[in-house]
Amino acid sequence: MHLTCFVNAGEACSFPGLHSNLLFTALGLATLGLGLWGLFNKESFTQEKLDSIGTDPMLLFVFLGLVLSLLCLTGCVGAVRENCCLLRTFSVVLLFLVAAQVLAAIVAYSLQGQITNLLRTGMLNAMVRYQDDLDLRFITDEIQTGLQCCGADNYRDWQINSYFNCSAPGIQACSVPPSCCVDPLENGTVWNSQCGVGAQLLDEFSAQSVIFLGGCLGSISRWIEQHSGLIGTVAIVLLGLNLLSTVWSNQELLFNYI
Repeated sequence: MHLTCFVNAGEACSFPGLHSNLLFTALGLATLGLGLWGLFNKESFTQEKLDSIGTDPMLLFVFLGLVLSLLCLTGCVGAVRENCCLLRTFSVVLLFLVAAQVLAAIVAYSLQGQITNLLRTGMLNAMVRYQDDLDLRFITDEIQTGLQCCGADNYRDWQINSYFNCSAPGIQACSVPPSCCVDPLENGTVWNSQCGVGAQLLDEFSAQSVIFLGGCLGSISRWIEQHSGLIGTVAIVLLGLNLLSTVWSNQELLFNYI
């Protein structure tokens, strides 16, 4: 009697686990598809671009999508086929991911200063390669437009770029990208790519009406502080889902042994 009730309860519990796994499988496949689309759209597999494909950010989407899809499919197939080996693999990997998330949170909290330096280095590197890498250009523009900032610490950081440096030849010398502009749209409709021309020659009082003066590192810090509650909630939900999936997979293992 007790065994029958226990097994029936387990079968009932397996449906939410399967549904969540199928949802994450679809999410993983979508991420994988996005990464592959980006690689093919930029013709990253052509002979002349193969040497630099290792630094393509789209590979991160491909890797994450592939890992997430395979992991969730392992759990789904293991449950449907009652395969203890697949369920055990699924459970072990999930436990590892839960431990990695907790460890990452602890490290991120304890190394806040070093993380800021890493962000500064990463953004400065992106600024150096702004004209040469479309992905880094897109990410930089989205950050500067979304957070209304310019450069890492301030707008004069764009001196690091060989095209925007004041000693560079051409019209872009002493300029900043249009994503730094307060109003990059001409007449509210057309993107004005020349709105940041000569902005580095202006003093801060004159420049503040044309471009954003503050750097993006400060804006990112303020954004994290303002949305700390939401970030914490999302992190707890993800951790909870991982723990729930781990419990579900262990239940399936127990029922298969029974």
